[in-house]
Amino acid sequence: MGGGYRSYALIGDASGASDITGDAFEDRVEAEWFSAKVDRKAFKQLIKRSDAAGLKHFGLWLGLLAGSGTAAFLTWGTWWCVPAFLVYGLVYSMSDHHAHELSHGTPFKTRWINEIFYHLNGFMTLHEGHYWRWSHSRHHTETLIVGRDPEIAVPRPPDIVGILLDLFFIKSGLKQMGSIIRQASGSLNEEGRHFIPEGEKRKVFWSSRIFVTIFAGVILACIATGSILPAMFVVLPRFYGGFMAQLFNLTQHAGMQEDIRDHRLSTRTWHTNPVFRFMYINMNYHIEHHMFPMVPFYNLPKLHEIIKAECPPPYQGLWACYGDIIPAVLKQVKDPSWYVRRPLPVGLAAAE
Repeated sequence: MGGGYRSYALIGDASGASDITGDAFEDRVEAEWFSAKVDRKAFKQLIKRSDAAGLKHFGLWLGLLAGSGTAAFLTWGTWWCVPAFLVYGLVYSMSDHHAHELSHGTPFKTRWINEIFYHLNGFMTLHEGHYWRWSHSRHHTETLIVGRDPEIAVPRPPDIVGILLDLFFIKSGLKQMGSIIRQASGSLNEEGRHFIPEGEKRKVFWSSRIFVTIFAGVILACIATGSILPAMFVVLPRFYGGFMAQLFNLTQHAGMQEDIRDHRLSTRTWHTNPVFRFMYINMNYHIEHHMFPMVPFYNLPKLHEIIKAECPPPYQGLWACYGDIIPAVLKQVKDPSWYVRRPLPVGLAAAE
């Protein structure tokens, strides 16, 4: 790989996109990428979806959201609202990880429940759901393949200022809001024109118009009440509470090897505590998620135990990840060809 700037414009067309919720999507990922060995009978159990397991997680999340939001409202105007809104923002920003998993259609057995939660969380994290489902499909089939993956979070050479701004979702959030406004006017950005099928475009446009209507409603509510309080509950929490979401998201691929069809070398798995696992919806098992994207988040720990012998050793905690990420990103500023080398088990060579 060369050391100069490289274009990240997508190639290909919308006819090549694949449905992220279908069996064909899983088959395509497994066919084109290195895939660990999993017993067929065990795999059938792993991909089973459960409304009960999904509602257990999302019910607790909604309870925490309502509880912290109530505390924030009741303490508004006092210093106690600062920690209350901090908790509310952190819980609200879990929507980023929720929308990601829900885009696969895996948390719930009942499709309509999954879709309701998906579009709710998509709005909360400022991802228009129809657009992002196709974008994320391309990310999975072309992970860190330069010019194909539209979701490379840290393109080389890295934009350090942009990374820091995104600790509060400033760079990405404003870009996403701009895209939503553009889509509401009936236009797609260059990337979207490549991977969104013609028949899906109207859904993107009308959903974006709903987003913009809500944005306008929040602004009018702030003007009518003479207070920023309405925005503190809707839209703004994704910004002021987004730092943990960004810290989690950067562990996925930042500094890793590009242009190789082996998730073990382009993706990180790391161990963490139960609180972080809840907040991150088990996406710390990210090699496992990319290798077998149709396995629901609540079964990823089981999948990890089955395939860990074929994967690099997991990082031991969030800070261990950043012990690799920070030096790697700083080195890539001067040398974009540099990347983190991960050890593979003896006898299990990397995919070409």
